[in-house]
Amino acid sequence: MFSQIISLAAVVFVYTTLAHAESHTVKFVNKCGYGTPTLSQNFKTLSTGGDYTASGAFEAAIAWLNTDACGFQGSGCTLVELTLKNPTSAGAGSSADISLISPHTFSVAAAFSYFNGCDGQGKSCSSANCASTSAFHVTTDYGAQVQCEADNVGLTVTFC
Repeated sequence: MFSQIISLAAVVFVYTTLAHAESHTVKFVNKCGYGTPTLSQNFKTLSTGGDYTASGAFEAAIAWLNTDACGFQGSGCTLVELTLKNPTSAGAGSSADISLISPHTFSVAAAFSYFNGCDGQGKSCSSANCASTSAFHVTTDYGAQVQCEADNVGLTVTFC
């Protein structure tokens, strides 16, 4: 009888843990008619246009529209930087931005917006001269960064 109670408790614990497991999805929308949306983390390509779902925190990833003009890891192109993770304390959740800091430069219009929490919050940059509150041009353009403190938030990245 005691072993049945322990087994039941273990099953409930595992089910509860799995039911509340952290996950984050990145979706792409390519309105340009050319190029390949690319998602990379730690120099490894994770997606070339399809949805990507990470089981757990998804930190220090980058996305860009891979065209003939793009170099290694999107250099020479518009870059979206993202970290998607459930917050463990205030200010420690997800963050995303558009970067035009060298070696990245404007190549196509880009935008991002959160979904499944912080819905619609995001930024867009449609020219090389977009405001410093829309994209990082220098490392101190912090107004370009959008944070989200929702659990299991996802991000849509749109090009053109």
